[in-house]
Amino acid sequence: MAKITTEDRETFAAKSQPHKDAINKILAFEKTERAEIEKGNDVAHKRLQLCESMIEISQLYVAINTLSVEILSGAKNNDALNDSRKILYKAIIYLEEVVTNIVDVDFSEIKEKLDAIADVSLEKRYYLARKLGLAIRLLVDSFGDNTKWRWSFVELEGRFAIAMKNLLDWKAASKAYFDSSTEEYDITVNYIRILNAQMDKAAKEYRDRYELSTHRLDDMKLAINYTLAKRRIAQIIDEQDEVEELKKRADVWKAKMEHDQKVGIAS
Repeated sequence: MAKITTEDRETFAAKSQPHKDAINKILAFEKTERAEIEKGNDVAHKRLQLCESMIEISQLYVAINTLSVEILSGAKNNDALNDSRKILYKAIIYLEEVVTNIVDVDFSEIKEKLDAIADVSLEKRYYLARKLGLAIRLLVDSFGDNTKWRWSFVELEGRFAIAMKNLLDWKAASKAYFDSSTEEYDITVNYIRILNAQMDKAAKEYRDRYELSTHRLDDMKLAINYTLAKRRIAQIIDEQDEVEELKKRADVWKAKMEHDQKVGIAS
């Protein structure tokens, strides 16, 4: 790695300062909005807005890291990346507070929460989900393959998948998905396609974390629950072959978990 000069550091500081100023401005906005939330004013909508604001902060931190790599001879700014990671958790928490973090929930059970954001369009929900997913992907890519946070990202992406699933109005989606004449058909199909991929990824990564890292029953149970939640979606969109395949997968994983527990592999 080339030597980093004082001039390089000054250039980096100058170019990253606008990003830091923008971050501080958004954090001040968050403080104001949280005060309104504590008063009970338009809580669900404000949390959605704060989720989006945290995504913006995360992207600003990633931009600071990019500047560091470009200006400081390839050196990553791990402080910025870690701050980005923490902020993305906060973004997901804001979203979870609106639609819950329950993995395999009957959608009728969260109807009241969805009613609170009934005026938020499908397009807006889709945009928010895509924006959050992209922010997570940019962060993971910025850390690189050998990061110590590899297994931590399983939780981050898994919680994102559940928030994305619970954000969707499934009563409306189950109709639009089968009616190509509606305005929301394309977005609904794309939303569910991306969601299914994210749910499948989360299930398999929790299984991998169990088998390759933790051997904790909680991880395997989550892998199974994500599979069952994906099965519920398959039932809604009438993909019967997928319904049966996911049931078989859940049964196989459950049997493995019970076997590992019996022989003392799992804890």
